[in-house]
Order: sequence, then structure tokens, then C-alpha cells
Amino acid sequence: MVTRCRGWDALDVLEAAADGPVAFSADLSPAGLLAAYRAGVYPFPAADEYTRALNEVVFADQVQEGRIPLVGEQEPGDPFAVSWWSPDPRPVLPVSAAHLSRSLARRLRNALSWSTSLDQGFERVVRACRGDRVPLWLTEELIASLVRLHELGHAHSVEVWEDGHLVGGVFGLRVGSVFSMDSMFFQRPGASKVAVSDLAARFAQAGGELLDAQRDSPHVRDLGGILMPREQYVRRLRRTAPDSLPMDAATLPAHRLARTARAR
Repeated sequence: MVTRCRGWDALDVLEAAADGPVAFSADLSPAGLLAAYRAGVYPFPAADEYTRALNEVVFADQVQEGRIPLVGEQEPGDPFAVSWWSPDPRPVLPVSAAHLSRSLARRLRNALSWSTSLDQGFERVVRACRGDRVPLWLTEELIASLVRLHELGHAHSVEVWEDGHLVGGVFGLRVGSVFSMDSMFFQRPGASKVAVSDLAARFAQAGGELLDAQRDSPHVRDLGGILMPREQYVRRLRRTAPDSLPMDAATLPAHRLARTARAR
């Protein structure tokens, strides 16, 4: 029998699959998106009809058997258009451990005149992250909700600038002392790593503790990422205070981040 949860707070994510979708829901509204992140879940919209149909072919039996629930009230949208994920373990970066390589730190000190900022180009960063990537999971509907959450103060971006040109960035949603990074991009080598390092520094000053990388990769590990059991990650989200200090919004020189360098 199909299992339907009325909201994300009713989903028992700790009992869900470790390496597959934990739910399906067509709701990409700002409120639905924020509730999902607070539950430790993030969306992966189907890029096209083929991907949507593939979701249905692969996972329909598990949905019918109640092993993958549907979230939300009976809705007009197609739930297989958006899968929702909460991997176990979860790749995270403790803000105190985020660092740059020695070689990149050396470039920041000696060769690069980059600066960093907060929330000066949120939608530009989101669209640069989308670019021409395949699959195109950053759909227009998702972007619209992210922009609205940015306007409401829940979603943030860090920008990396070179002579007035945007050359890197990262964006995501803040849930108390946890910041879930949705995506990053670079147009100069190392710029996305500088963006993450800058985010970690600003977030730490505002009382933040953890950057959630969502998906594991060598890039994440190189920045200081570790794997955290999903149960530990979700419990941290549940106990984090919703109210927190604002991050420093000043435009700052990127070379200040060179002190976070570690031997590589």
C-alpha cells in the first residue's frame, strides 16, 4: 500500500534507504523546500520526461509497497518528477576543519587579487552553477523557489570576484548551525574551493558548525570533508536553534583565507 506523509516532519528518514531516494513529491514550493531541508532531505528534480519516466519504472514498485513514501497532500503534480534524497552517510565539512591546499593558499597570497562577498549575486551564482550541466536538476521551478528563500533570508550565496568579474561561487540553505550547500561553480581554477572556504569562515563567525556537502566527491574531501552517519546529521538538525546570528556581508580580500591552508 502506498504510504503518504502529510509533511516532511512526518517522514522517518532514519529508516529510509541509504543510497536511493527517500521520498517522492512534486512540491518544490519555498515552504516545502525549507521543510525538507530541515528534515535532512534535498531534491533532485527530473531534468526531462525521460528521467521522470525512469524514476517511475525503477521505483514505482517500491512506492506501491510503501517502502518509498509520497510526501504532501494529494497534489496535481507528478510525484515522480522530483525525487528526494538523504544519503547515509552524509558528507559534511565541520567549519573548523575546512581548509585550502598549500598551493592554492600560496596563489592567493602571491598571485591572485580575488575578493569574496556574501549574497551580492545569489541568482547569478545559482544560474552559473546550473550552466550546461547534465543532468539539469536546477530547473526553473526550483530556481524560483531558491530565489524566494533567498529573499526571505534562508538561502545564501558566496561570490568570488576577480577584477569585478564573477569567477566562482557556492549557494545553499541555512538551517540554524548547519548550512546545506546545493552547488558550486568556478571559472578560474580553485575559485569554488575559495568560495567554500570563505563560506566556512563567515558561517563559523556567525555560530555555524557544519557545512553539508550533500554528495560525496574528491573535491569535498580535499576541502576537509568527512562522512557523518545520517542519524547523527539528522539529530543535529533537529536540535539546532532556528534563530542564529547573521553572517558578515562585507566584501573581503580572499588572501585572508590563506591561513587555513594545510599541507597537501
